[in-house]
Amino acid sequence: MDQDKLQDIEKLLQYIYDDGTANAIWDDFVSLLETCSPGKSQSVFTNKDALLISYGDMLGPAPDDKESTGLERLKCFLKKWNGNAFSYIHILPFHPYSSDDGFSVIDYRKVDEQFGSWENLEDIGKEVNLAFDFVLNHGSIKSEWFKQFLNNDKQYQNWYITKPWNFDCSQVVRPRTHPLLTLFSKADGCIAYVWTTFSTDQADYDFSNPAVLLEFIAIFLSYYQRGAKIVRLDAIAYLWKEDGTPCLHHPKTHAVVKLFRAIIDALHLDLKIITETNVPHDQNVSYFGNNDEAHMVYNFALPPLVLHAAISGDAVPLRNWAKNLRLPKEGQLFLNFLASHDGVGLTPAKGLIDDDAFKASLTEAKKRGALISYKTTPDGHIPYELNCAYLSIVAPVVMGSLELRVRAVMATQAILLAIPGLPAVYFHSLIGSESWTKGPELMGYNRAINREKPRIDEVEKDLENPQSFRSLVYGAFQKFFEFRRNEESFLPDAGFTVLDGDDAVFAVIRGPDSGGRHVLCAQNLSGKEASFAIPAGFHFGGETLSLQPWETLWTAVGGKEEARTLSTAMKQ
Repeated sequence: MDQDKLQDIEKLLQYIYDDGTANAIWDDFVSLLETCSPGKSQSVFTNKDALLISYGDMLGPAPDDKESTGLERLKCFLKKWNGNAFSYIHILPFHPYSSDDGFSVIDYRKVDEQFGSWENLEDIGKEVNLAFDFVLNHGSIKSEWFKQFLNNDKQYQNWYITKPWNFDCSQVVRPRTHPLLTLFSKADGCIAYVWTTFSTDQADYDFSNPAVLLEFIAIFLSYYQRGAKIVRLDAIAYLWKEDGTPCLHHPKTHAVVKLFRAIIDALHLDLKIITETNVPHDQNVSYFGNNDEAHMVYNFALPPLVLHAAISGDAVPLRNWAKNLRLPKEGQLFLNFLASHDGVGLTPAKGLIDDDAFKASLTEAKKRGALISYKTTPDGHIPYELNCAYLSIVAPVVMGSLELRVRAVMATQAILLAIPGLPAVYFHSLIGSESWTKGPELMGYNRAINREKPRIDEVEKDLENPQSFRSLVYGAFQKFFEFRRNEESFLPDAGFTVLDGDDAVFAVIRGPDSGGRHVLCAQNLSGKEASFAIPAGFHFGGETLSLQPWETLWTAVGGKEEARTLSTAMKQ
């Protein structure tokens, strides 16, 4: 164990528990660390890496399948259809749960039977690297922990945050519209008002109790021992609560993230942390810390910027943001994504797009079938998230031909594959899923619109039909992934130059600033022809190139290898 890092851990604990508690738990803390065998080295991401986001039961069983588990079906799908596209898979919460599609965890040490078993997860880990969700902020009120809290078990009395009924929560930043406190009756007849940030079924843990922190450190280490290479810290920004503060991005929240990072470094674990903080960009990137917090943060501004560009035909806000994007330090990366199990966060676009123009895009998105979720602020309820299948909004059926729709899909998806960082693709985007319009009514919440669990036999039937929308989208993804794997200009930290052009164009050059081999990645985010200029110093420097409606053009030139070109407007 790295003794210098161990000293860093001790200092962090003393900061988090500044009442002297750190000394009392130190021996227990060290004993926890000693249960985990030290590693040797950390994996390094390359242009051959990409991450697939999926539920453990993403694919339902065929009618005659009475035995397979969700994870077994997922493994079968990966073996048949992944190819070399994804080297990592982020499996969303797979524990027993009571709501929120897994994010109301009942037992962190078990795998829900409908998903399968730890052995099923380990089997998938033999095919691709595993990323696990770590739901730290809250847990299910159906858990044994919460039941014992209600039963007045001394061990669990300080595990959850409680406040008086008249607690002033006006300063607390809220991501939802329901009341912050939820009333519960305890076994002795007393009333407890419990802090419930995200829903009345999800009680927030009290990390000011060191026993809670120790328990979650044990779970964190168990994830590594179960094969996790990435751990996603869900809703981490809300972790630490202090009266009189917004209870968002608290300094001690950052200290807890630093603590998990220090544990990784002290034990030399081949494990990386990604923080899930769906907030404006400057707040989001604060979780990199001083290269001592997250290894990766989600590029949360990317989904709404690309969505706006595809709806409005105006990629200028996207270009301006990209030009000013400060890339992380060595060893840190953006996780680039457009769609996920959640909706498209709207807050990260604040200040990046003209308000009226963005409102117009949201209005058009609603016409195309998107739903809007709201959150509470001092100014009332405001839009928080656009709920949709990303493909249904950027490539609506009214476009006409399947070819044009697929071109529109890839004009957006190719952007996340082209910019620096690690690309992450939601399962439904990969297989060309449309919005599940019946989902919100059936399930009772807006996010269900992109959380359908289609039957595996139906999905595979579509993928095997070369003329289906699913097959065309999937095939296009595979071509772009193959191109990307063969060009080191797509290394996560390789050069990045944003080009100017017509409003609808988003074009970048990856690789050296001049000379050498580099890749031109250009996308037309509109239904009209558009052009852009290549600056001097690059191959074709000074030339003006045109793009067909919704065309994506990738060209690799220079070096000793032959030039390679991939275009969605040409027959491959």
